[in-house]
Amino acid sequence: MLKLKNIEKETFDNFVVNHPTKSHFLQSAEWGELCKVKRHLTPYYLGLVNESDQLIATTLLLQKRLPFNYCYFYAPRGFILDYNKKELLKIMTKKIVEFAKNKKAIFIKIDPDIIYKVYNYLNEEQPLKNNPNEIFKTLQSLGWKHKGFTKNFETMQPRYTFRIDLTQDLETIENHFSKTTKQRIAKAKKLNTKVEIGTKKDIEEFYKLMILTETRKNFVSYDEDYYETLYEIFNGSENSKAYLFLGKIYFEETIEELEENLKKIRNQISIMPIDNLSKSAKEKLTELEKQKENTSKNIEKYKKYKEKYGEVLTLSAYMIIRYGDKAWVLYAANHNDLNETYVNYNTYFKHIKFCKEQGVKMYDQFGTIGDMSENNPLLGIHEFKKKFGGNYIEFLGEWDYVINKFAYIIFTKLVPIYRSIIKKISKKEIEHEVSKIK
Repeated sequence: MLKLKNIEKETFDNFVVNHPTKSHFLQSAEWGELCKVKRHLTPYYLGLVNESDQLIATTLLLQKRLPFNYCYFYAPRGFILDYNKKELLKIMTKKIVEFAKNKKAIFIKIDPDIIYKVYNYLNEEQPLKNNPNEIFKTLQSLGWKHKGFTKNFETMQPRYTFRIDLTQDLETIENHFSKTTKQRIAKAKKLNTKVEIGTKKDIEEFYKLMILTETRKNFVSYDEDYYETLYEIFNGSENSKAYLFLGKIYFEETIEELEENLKKIRNQISIMPIDNLSKSAKEKLTELEKQKENTSKNIEKYKKYKEKYGEVLTLSAYMIIRYGDKAWVLYAANHNDLNETYVNYNTYFKHIKFCKEQGVKMYDQFGTIGDMSENNPLLGIHEFKKKFGGNYIEFLGEWDYVINKFAYIIFTKLVPIYRSIIKKISKKEIEHEVSKIK
């Protein structure tokens, strides 16, 4: 007979990180501790064990307390088990519902890491090992309520993402990049920009870029201490690691690189004959004169930026979470200036390459959209991530198990209003922070 019990964090985490199909950082003990410290949620590390006390399935269950002693529970990316084993899923559901009822829960939410559809970099739909429609039917039969096939970021976690298979050789991975992406990476390298792995002391710089990005993109996130705490927690475990990648421009080095290029262009022009030029030679001379003009302008431009910002400026920053043999691009930020350097493209490429070198097998770009309409303000995020050639993934979606129907209706009506108010307050706070940076 299987029973549900609280599991020691180390034992729990070792089970999750080593699960063959459902290992996910959002189910890690580290994520649970972060949610406890910074999101004021209560984490429960629960496991289904057999008569020999052997772990069969687990879940991180986050409790959100509500007024009048009510609460709800959320298992980010669902339970850690094989969803094709219907009897196991049935027992896990039953035990979790019993647990939640004892805590006066209104409902339980899951958004399992189950792929509904997948398309390769050529936009060709790929066959799936298991039929997601069967899992869909099983969840429905067990009392779970599907929250719909949402298209943007309406749910707790993204319903779409791009994933890059890092078991491929690096040449194949790069070949799947779009032509534009390859050109932009090359340009960033040509300008002698740098990509560095930061430390905790660089969180401040990362945070400055985050609030600039949030204001530009009209969304709100967290305070600086949140990122510091996340960094500390995920770097305090054997199973996980937080990396901070910083794309920088060292102005003097870039200026020197451009001045060297200018010398080469002038030399090429100087050796060309003055008279009796052929048509092709005239075209080449015109092109060289254009290059000379553009390079000269760029030198002056970067000199002015150097006066404004000093010797070095961080233009792009990404926080990567590695958990076991998987990695996720959790947070990304970019400066308002010098977008034409494409440092963000090179930074992205460098942490993909780094993750592969570290033995990571699956690289998740953590979120995109399903609505491709031209007026979607999120389309730019999608197009950027798409250019790196990963598989386009659609998940099965969010599910609620309703325990208290009346309270659930009230909750689902009032909470969106409350969140909208909080978002507006947070946006004003972010704008205040930006004004201090400027």
